[in-house]
Amino acid sequence: MEEGLLKKYEEEDCPGCKVEQLKRSNTGIPVKPVLFISVVTLCASLPISSLFPFLYFMVRDFHIAEREEDISYYAGYLGSSFMLGRALTSILWGIIADRYGRKPVVVIGTITVLIFNALFGLSTNYWMAIVTRFLIGSLCGIIGTMRAYASEICRKEYHALGISAVSTSWGIGLVIGPAIGGYLAQPAEKYPSIFSKESFFGRFPYFLPCLLISVIALAATVMSCWLPETLHKHNKIKKDKNNFQDAVEGTPDESNGLNMSQNTNYSERIAPSSQKSLLKNWPLVSSIIVYCVFQLHDIAYLEIFSLWAVSPRTLGGLSFTTSDVGQVLAITGLGLLLFQLLVYPLVERITGPVMISRIGAVLSIPLLASYPYIALLTGFGLSIALNCASMLKNILSVSITTGLLIMQNRAVSQEQRGAANGISMSSMSLFKTIGPAAGGSLLSWSQQRQDADILPGDQLVFFVLNAIELLGLLLTLRPFLQEPEDSDNIPKSKHNSLDQENGMQERLVLTELP
Repeated sequence: MEEGLLKKYEEEDCPGCKVEQLKRSNTGIPVKPVLFISVVTLCASLPISSLFPFLYFMVRDFHIAEREEDISYYAGYLGSSFMLGRALTSILWGIIADRYGRKPVVVIGTITVLIFNALFGLSTNYWMAIVTRFLIGSLCGIIGTMRAYASEICRKEYHALGISAVSTSWGIGLVIGPAIGGYLAQPAEKYPSIFSKESFFGRFPYFLPCLLISVIALAATVMSCWLPETLHKHNKIKKDKNNFQDAVEGTPDESNGLNMSQNTNYSERIAPSSQKSLLKNWPLVSSIIVYCVFQLHDIAYLEIFSLWAVSPRTLGGLSFTTSDVGQVLAITGLGLLLFQLLVYPLVERITGPVMISRIGAVLSIPLLASYPYIALLTGFGLSIALNCASMLKNILSVSITTGLLIMQNRAVSQEQRGAANGISMSSMSLFKTIGPAAGGSLLSWSQQRQDADILPGDQLVFFVLNAIELLGLLLTLRPFLQEPEDSDNIPKSKHNSLDQENGMQERLVLTELP
């Protein structure tokens, strides 16, 4: 019965239908798609954070700041230019992905990173650096597109694994990006036996980390050529671009002879309607708002952690070198990768995406509160405590992100998924534009309050981060955050009553709900 229904809506030349056939024939873990997703997402995330360890020194070498105190001011704008570009174009890339396919957007994005990230490393003045960073953000629409792609290339039971691959690669990029920047920037000073000051890398001290990222982007560009397109492109069916998808998922459709007039509320719960405006889809909108709050927290934490770790002990920091910070973040990335690939999918199946986001937020609050006391440790104890805390914090952050991304993709149908993720990316990028500048300013102000009676020094910083985390936690509760309804939550009695009212054709669709 199911095979006949599927064949009815499949078209031979439709790339989306070919993917559906492949998913039905291959019930195992989608190792190759997950690998492709991970590499492409890593390519897009590395440019975001790789400049944090050397950003201060790069702006200093441009000689645009008249005073040393002004360097952080200019560095904040340079750090935010990427997010500003992405905020302005994410919705456009989502629309392009929905109209022309996911693959073209991915290929353009990887080529953008390949070219403009290398040019950023070759920047000879402040404005060249600003422009190249802005172009990377505005022309690379990979992340939002890959979120939609991950849920389409994997069978439903592996949705968590696909989305987890996106968030994990994103998180790993954000933690090993600073490691790449910290170890490879200014190579003539760190490795004089290999790189002389008169060499190419001595004259362009920030090109080596950018070159490595561009090489990764080249590999991602080659791999993206083998990515199968998942967007359905039907020529015969004009009224509904995705009748095949709707039929398999059990979405009622009057054109198929289904009379749902007496069951309006039920039909609205079955699946998101492609006729509705995305901005009226509250499960989508609420999950995007919560997602933006947590992303503001995460980018501010990343900025603050890097600056706090290299700050002197007298200001409440750890007096780390850029290499020390790189080592901590590299260990964190490895632990994050193992957790997301081996543990997260199992936990998500047990608790659900909303509950795992709540648990992650609850555990993050006491963890962040412990950071000022970790700074009191020294030697081996400090190394163990900081590595464990950093690893756990990033695991919790990526778990929260993954749960919310799963909700966003489940809240819309396929033909709106690219646009929905574009809205999500634009909104998130606006919040992330604020994060680096606000985080650096907050840390600078807190270091001037070492002798304050209330929340002295870096205690103020982590208190503010916890306040944002608490706000995000509260927003995950009902009635604000509304989970998208699916067929798994519909009682059998509803199915039976609908069967009796609507006859055999409707029964065929409803009994094939995934």
